[in-house]
Amino acid sequence: MSTTEQLVETFHRIASDVCERELPKLEASTMISDLGLDSLQVLEIVGAMERELKVTIPDDQLVGIQSVNDLVGLLQRRLA
Repeated sequence: MSTTEQLVETFHRIASDVCERELPKLEASTMISDLGLDSLQVLEIVGAMERELKVTIPDDQLVGIQSVNDLVGLLQRRLA
């Protein structure tokens, strides 16, 4: 199972690739809206994480995701 730290690092790497710029260091508490990502970029990041981690997140579970920690927690539950 992936640790919170590993998943935050994975999010950071993929998000930096998607937005084609190096994002500042992320904490689990970082709000996704503070990263300057649009909704399409967020969906692209989630899709890339799903493919890399070989997990599927139903769209209805993405509603309310606000922080990196929210997404990491959801991924950890799907991986369990």
